[in-house]
Amino acid sequence: MSDLDLLTRSLARNVRRWRTERGFTLDALAGRAGVSRGMLIQIEQARTNPSLGTVVKIGDALGVSITTLLDQEQSCTVRVVPAEEAVRLWHTEGGSYNRLLAGTEAPGPLEMWDWRLMPGEHSPSDPHPSGTVELVHVTAGELTITVDGTDHRVPTGATASFEADTPHTYANTGDVPLAMIMAVSVPPVR
Repeated sequence: MSDLDLLTRSLARNVRRWRTERGFTLDALAGRAGVSRGMLIQIEQARTNPSLGTVVKIGDALGVSITTLLDQEQSCTVRVVPAEEAVRLWHTEGGSYNRLLAGTEAPGPLEMWDWRLMPGEHSPSDPHPSGTVELVHVTAGELTITVDGTDHRVPTGATASFEADTPHTYANTGDVPLAMIMAVSVPPVR
């Protein structure tokens, strides 16, 4: 079985588990997440490989991290994620990518990401639920982050934090590859 098949099956099992645990019908989760009921059915039956944006919306609606939705083993109290098991969810032909390094529920979803953006590339993000906070630490290059229409430059070695409940975009407007580590904290679903 391929890595993609394992991720698809884990996503199916975990979306169904968390939807049931939260007491959401398919229609209720579809409405909260802004995705179609048909898409949720395909996801829960492991018949599709949804986009990163769709997985983020479902995780936000369920109040769980992407790591939790893709996790194959949820029984350990200490979990070490080997480098080769970090999940790459977005990439471009130019060499940009992000990797989900780790995540936990503490008390809401908390995720840690490894990002690389090549010169001239960008990645937009829809608003997350109210109360979501993102922290970014640039390890190489310079990040231009646009939050609610305003650009902010974050040079190598600098760290930025912001409330991520408005549209935001990560961009590399420089001439060298950009590397950053990002943490995302989403409040628990009430």
